Amino acid sequence: MRNYTQLTQEQRYQIKALLNMGHNQKEIARAIDVSNSTISRELKRNRGLRGYRPRQAQIKAIERRKHKVTRRITEATWNVVEERLRFDLSPEQISEWLTKYELQSVSHETIYQYIYDDKRAGGNLYKHLRCQKKRRKRVGTYDRRGIIPNRESIETRPKVVETRSRLGDWEIDTMIGKGHRGAVVTLTERRSRFTLLRTIRHKSAELVGKTVTELLNWVEHIYTITSDNGKEFANHQSISATLSAKFFFAHPYASWERGTNENTNGLIRQYIPKNRDLDTITTEEELWIMDRLNLRPRKCLDYSTPFEIFFGLTIALTS
Repeated sequence: MRNYTQLTQEQRYQIKALLNMGHNQKEIARAIDVSNSTISRELKRNRGLRGYRPRQAQIKAIERRKHKVTRRITEATWNVVEERLRFDLSPEQISEWLTKYELQSVSHETIYQYIYDDKRAGGNLYKHLRCQKKRRKRVGTYDRRGIIPNRESIETRPKVVETRSRLGDWEIDTMIGKGHRGAVVTLTERRSRFTLLRTIRHKSAELVGKTVTELLNWVEHIYTITSDNGKEFANHQSISATLSAKFFFAHPYASWERGTNENTNGLIRQYIPKNRDLDTITTEEELWIMDRLNLRPRKCLDYSTPFEIFFGLTIALTS
C-alpha cells in the first residue's frame, strides 16, 4: 500500500486533463501513481460550483493546510514570522529568535513550508529568501561554502566575550564589491565598537589573512576574533599565531552571533553602497570612513564615541 502524500499543483492539472478525456477515478489514480482514495478525496473536497478546477483545488488545499497548522501555531505568531521575513531574516534566524525571546516555537522547516504554501497561493514571502533556488535540498548541511579545517566553534568561546567587559574581542567580516569584484575587510571591537577596514582586490584566504594581521598588528590587546564560515577565513590558524589571539567561528547563517560587525557593515554601506566600484576607493577615503564611524557618538556607549572608549580618552567634537 502506498504512503499518503499531498498532491502537487502539477498532479491536479493532470487530474483535470484526464477527467476531460473521460478517464475514471481508478484510471486517473494509476496514471499519476496515487491511491484510488486520494483521487476520491481530492474530487470530493476540492470541487467547486463549476466542477473540478486545478487552480481552485490548489488554493482550497493550501487554505485547509494553513488552518490545520494554525490550530497549533497561533495567528499572532504567524504575523510575527511574516513581519520578520519581510525584514529579510531567514527561517532559521526567525526560529532561533522566537526561541530566544520565549515566544511560540516554530521550526525553520515549518516556516519554509509556510512560505512555499504562500507562494503557491500567489503570495510573495518567498522573495525575501536569500536563496532563490527552485528546489531546496532538505537533507544534510545547509552550508554550501565548504568546510574550513580545524575550526573552533563559537560555543567554546570564553563567556567573558558576551559581557563586553574588556577591550580586545573582535568580530570580522568581508563586504563584496560591485559585480563580486573586490572586497572590504571589516573588523569591529565588541566593547568599544571601534572599527577598522581596508579594501582588497580579491578575498582569497591568503590576502584576507595578510590584511587582518596588518590592520591589528599595532593593537595592544587582542584576545579573540569571531568570523562567519566564509572560506576567506581559512587561514585562521596563521592569523591566530601571528596575533596571539583565539579565532572562533559562528554557526552557519547565524549573523546575530556577530551582530556588532553586521551592524557596523550596515553603517559602512552608507559610504560604500553595493553598486560602488571598490577599485576607486583610496586610502584617504578608507581613513575618512573610519573617522566618521569611530568619532560618532553611540547611544549604546552612553553617547561616547568608539574612539574614546577604545583609547580611554575624552575628545571634543568640532565641525
